[in-house]
Amino acid sequence: MKYPKLKVIPASRQMVDTFKGYNHNLRIGDGEFFDMKNMTSDYYPVLSPRGKRGVYASPASPTGLIAKDALCYVDGSKFVINEYPIEMGLNDEPKQLISMGAYVIIMPDRKWINTQCWDGNVFDVEKGTGDIDAHFDNAKSGLDVTFSLCTLDGADRIVKYHGANEPNETANTDLENLDLWIDESSTPHALKQYSASSKAWVQIATTYIKISCQGIGAAFEQYDGVTISGIKADELQDLNASMVIWAKSDDYIVVVGILDETISQPVDMGAISVDRKMPSMDFIIESENRLWGCKYGEANNGQIVNEIYASKLGDFKNWNCFMGVSTDSYAASCGTDGQFTGAITHMGYPLFFKENCVHKVYGNYPANFQIQTTACSGVQKDSGKSLAIVNTTLFYKSVSGVCAYDGSLPTVMSYALGNEAYSEAVGGSHGNKYYISMKDVSGNYNLFVYDAAKGMWHKEDDLQVDCFCSCRGEMYAISNGEIITMTSGTPDADPVEWMVETGEIGINSPDMKYISRITLRMSMDIDTEVVIYAQYDSRDEWEIVCTMHGTDLRSFSIPIRPMRCDHMKLRIEGVGAAKIYSITKTIEQGSELS
Repeated sequence: MKYPKLKVIPASRQMVDTFKGYNHNLRIGDGEFFDMKNMTSDYYPVLSPRGKRGVYASPASPTGLIAKDALCYVDGSKFVINEYPIEMGLNDEPKQLISMGAYVIIMPDRKWINTQCWDGNVFDVEKGTGDIDAHFDNAKSGLDVTFSLCTLDGADRIVKYHGANEPNETANTDLENLDLWIDESSTPHALKQYSASSKAWVQIATTYIKISCQGIGAAFEQYDGVTISGIKADELQDLNASMVIWAKSDDYIVVVGILDETISQPVDMGAISVDRKMPSMDFIIESENRLWGCKYGEANNGQIVNEIYASKLGDFKNWNCFMGVSTDSYAASCGTDGQFTGAITHMGYPLFFKENCVHKVYGNYPANFQIQTTACSGVQKDSGKSLAIVNTTLFYKSVSGVCAYDGSLPTVMSYALGNEAYSEAVGGSHGNKYYISMKDVSGNYNLFVYDAAKGMWHKEDDLQVDCFCSCRGEMYAISNGEIITMTSGTPDADPVEWMVETGEIGINSPDMKYISRITLRMSMDIDTEVVIYAQYDSRDEWEIVCTMHGTDLRSFSIPIRPMRCDHMKLRIEGVGAAKIYSITKTIEQGSELS
């Protein structure tokens, strides 16, 4: 008797043992995941959830972070160095903290702190803190202000002669105290000194005026650039301008000018003001021992500007010091339209972004500073905090996506994040990773991590971050009023909840092939729980196909027999540490009838 022969159904196996991260697009590759939560590339090519986070501090009102010798942050009105609070009278606005040597500049408060004045136990507040701006006026003191001709070091000059005609002779033979003459034949008048050797009157090229009043120079330093206002005398109107203080004591300052005779302005004629003031700026950075900033809109003086500024070399307090030397301050107007959206120093060059361009400053002193403008995808508005450098590559959020900039032209490298529109991005770098927290169109926040060394994205959770800071091998972030550690947590911290969701499995299989078996090779920590779901043929519901509990640290295989279907998705959810080493699909040949 002959029996019919059954044909062996052809079967093949496909194993994925290299997991490539997040890809939120319709068609994704093997080893990529359409959605995920709290996953990491730390164990690549193994698929694994991130480690626990921790709480570094729970200050009352954290508004800024910066890395110095230790982690520093702002808590309300205080600046905190390694948990040591220093009262500085700061406001509650979000802070931009800029490091310049041992100093930290605190904006928008316009204050500074020298972190080297803290010895680990005590901080010298008097020497270690201060204001960038300085102001004097004589209204409070009620004292008169006196103007007199002087030498560069502030010594009084005694003028013997005034007039348009040259004195015929002089009996002065004291070479150290030669006669002086105010020549009134020209405008402005000239100060001339009699030369005994040449028997002639020689013009003094630069003359100085001493402005005297109790306390007028106490808040200023020599070579400060200041703005003087309120002078009423007609012959002194040129002093109502930006000037350089060439010499000073607590009770006088010396500026360039010419004066026929000593003049006093009583306080009842109006107060005289002397100001050293930082410009109003949208973003501030440090580069080559200068602070740099940019402003689009109304400046301190009420004018509408579109400018880039640089402070005096090595002196973040002076932005208006123009002495014709290489250490001068700097200011330049920009021709591009639109608000500045971000600024950073990259590879030694200050960069100032708008949404559609970047301004790059070349040069090392004011005379050879040049601003090169490149039309490109700039920083998105309200995403100025997304700028961060990983190794030598600059990352930031543009309107079209997350961009990578190597100094030439930026490239969008966030295709894996899908077509979702994001805004209000905050970024930071730690090791080879770029962290970015962004708000989607629904108002929800998403935290993504890009591993620049491995070239892959991972999605963590809905953490809304105000700022990031990498310090001493740890990544810190301000979120929900706490300073948290992103890469290390305490052993008693809650276990991490995680999830991965595959793309459509089998949708590209021809010839009526179907998946008869899926095998996961994984390991779990003790007390870890993993649940595996399946979704068949694009239905809305997810069905539980397997539940596992970690009882030991060994690795094992989990066989899954899915329903017969055209295509399917898998979702793996877990609580606790686990590692997935491979996912293997067994594919069999079907028929048009089954």
